[in-house]
Amino acid sequence: MRDSRALLIKSSTDFPPVNRAKSEILQVNLGYLCNLSCVHCHVNAGPTRTEMMDDETLSILLEIIETGAFRTLDLTGGAPEMHPAFSKLVLAARAKNMEVIDRCNLTILLEPGYEDMAAFLAANKVRVVASLPCYLEENVDKQRGKGVYHSSIDAIRKLNALGYGYENSASAGLILDLVYNPVGAHLPPPQQSLQQDYKRELAERFDIHFNQLLTITNMPISRFGAVLLSQGDFEPYMALLRENFNAQTLPSLMCRNTISVDYRGRLYDCDFNQMLAFPMKKTGRELHLRDLLETNIEGIPVAIADHCFGCTAGAGSSCGGALN
Repeated sequence: MRDSRALLIKSSTDFPPVNRAKSEILQVNLGYLCNLSCVHCHVNAGPTRTEMMDDETLSILLEIIETGAFRTLDLTGGAPEMHPAFSKLVLAARAKNMEVIDRCNLTILLEPGYEDMAAFLAANKVRVVASLPCYLEENVDKQRGKGVYHSSIDAIRKLNALGYGYENSASAGLILDLVYNPVGAHLPPPQQSLQQDYKRELAERFDIHFNQLLTITNMPISRFGAVLLSQGDFEPYMALLRENFNAQTLPSLMCRNTISVDYRGRLYDCDFNQMLAFPMKKTGRELHLRDLLETNIEGIPVAIADHCFGCTAGAGSSCGGALN
């Protein structure tokens, strides 16, 4: 049976070459354990996953944070908050004046044992980037599970009460950004106009607020790739991505300044490559977190394949939203 990885990682691709620039963002996947199992999740995270970063890898990560070589620590998962060392990593990075991003599913902030997490994030001025794939209940629950929509709204209220999400909150370091993923095999609408819709609808319906909306194209890999294959939509979706290739997005691709780290400490050019087991290499050797202490990776080629068209389609897509 075909799988999306076999279709995407081929011996050749006509995607244009990309070289790495200076690395500024260290995006770390702490593990695949999550309290949700979302349809669009490209890491196949869920409550039954057991993969988590171990103490040895964490010690290397803390050593790299101590060097001050990166401006941003971007923590993801799974639900990154579920890793026992989450708070320790946040405190270490903030002590080095690094920006810390928590890629939060919102509902974790209401789970037993995590009731104080929102206050911890606020106290340490952690930027919260939270998934809310639509402002309508039906669409959110379809993608993320029954009841997730209202839990997400309650979690945003909790963050708003701490000062997150208002116009002046950015200056206080209390930034709450929401993430939109399409429901289905199509490209996101324009980010700015959709942001206006989100702000209006969420304010009118629930009196809740956020700073920016980030639109991210669904990548044809992992759980979403399997859905595309099962429905016969894989090839049409790849054709859609190719037809909408936008060369102007190339200089802003996240793979140029972001290093993606898996829970075992292995390095990738992006978290999509991570899920495809498509590692970062230098002179033919796969790189590990410990290599960042002594190896310069600026200028080396990015590992590319056909899925890269997902980041360059339309307005472009990255972990920071649309590219132009």
